[in-house]
Amino acid sequence: MEFAKRLQPLQANVFADMDQAKARARRAGQEIIDLSLGSSDLPTAAHVLTAIAQSLPDPSTHGYLLFHGTQAFRQAVAQWYTHKFGVAVNPETEVLPLVGSQEGTAHLPLAILNPGDFALLQDPGYPSHAGGVYLASGQIYPMPLLAENHFLPVFADIPAPVLAQAKMMVLSYPHNPTTATAPRSFFAEAVAFCQRHNLVLVHDFPYCDLVFPTAPHQVGSELSPALAPTAQELAPSVLQADPAKTVSIEFFTLSKSYNMGGFRVGYAIGNAELIRALRQVKAAIDFNQYRGILNGAIAALTGPQAGVQHVVETFQQRRDAFVQALHRHGWQVPLPNATMYIWAKLPDRWAQNSIGFCQHLVEQTGVAVSPGAGFGKSGEGYVRFALVHPPEVLETAVDRIHAFLAHS
Repeated sequence: MEFAKRLQPLQANVFADMDQAKARARRAGQEIIDLSLGSSDLPTAAHVLTAIAQSLPDPSTHGYLLFHGTQAFRQAVAQWYTHKFGVAVNPETEVLPLVGSQEGTAHLPLAILNPGDFALLQDPGYPSHAGGVYLASGQIYPMPLLAENHFLPVFADIPAPVLAQAKMMVLSYPHNPTTATAPRSFFAEAVAFCQRHNLVLVHDFPYCDLVFPTAPHQVGSELSPALAPTAQELAPSVLQADPAKTVSIEFFTLSKSYNMGGFRVGYAIGNAELIRALRQVKAAIDFNQYRGILNGAIAALTGPQAGVQHVVETFQQRRDAFVQALHRHGWQVPLPNATMYIWAKLPDRWAQNSIGFCQHLVEQTGVAVSPGAGFGKSGEGYVRFALVHPPEVLETAVDRIHAFLAHS
């Protein structure tokens, strides 16, 4: 049976290979500590679950959910966004519900790219961004994210012939996997660049709440309180740099801040023409999710926000415990101020073989982590740790990693 050529780039999957390595480790009797997936282990808030549960016996929620039926959710999104970022949003034309933000970022290239058009993507970057471009038969120009540039792309390095064929740029800060943050001035530069070159600017923003303003008592901190960046400074919205929404669209999820990953609910906010184009693509593919899930999402966005702060504090505690444990064993990694990850440069012996490091590590110790090469060529030499276990489990994982490095 012959399949479309657009599937060929999707066949090589480092993370599928890691799943096989985990399976081999389990069969060999290893107790797995999985730090390879950014799926929160924290529970969904009770008031959110109540809203979903109360929807279940209501027969009006059991049918297809078309766009007009999502109005209450879109209004809640617009209210939440404007309160947090101070930019007005029209819920009728500038907000679109999504079956998880990944669904939106993967489908948007179908609305923007013709075969052969370029998309400018971060390298390393979230793999789904590349997958959407491949499914649209587009080409990818990888923008290297290097430590010496604070893991920000250098727009001046993009070749003119690529720009002539490019239609979109995809950014995501706070960044997965590098944990880097970007100031509003960077987004202003990106907006101006995209306006100048007639590019759609896509910003994937799942970690908008998961930021940790630095304070003197925190491990590794060298900043005084007066100099410490605020949460708003660590995670600005691209629409704050493009309030007229001239070229920009931003994607949000309830998976991280509200621990609703399994419910698959997200949304896009931005340029009305882009929202309409993505809506047209979605209309050919799905009818939105179950109305009860959107009722839960409305409760999350409009109800008590103490749970979001608990999520932030939990991952900050885990970050501190994990980094301190690595430092005790001599692995010096920087203290990230955002996301639920640690991006760690590998010891010299493994600097060109992050995949081999991760495969041997899980098979010999049961600790599963993500190889930097799985996120792009510029990710080689790094590994990503997802802080999805309590501190004591994370410290056990570090002890196993130290023992592995001592004997490898």
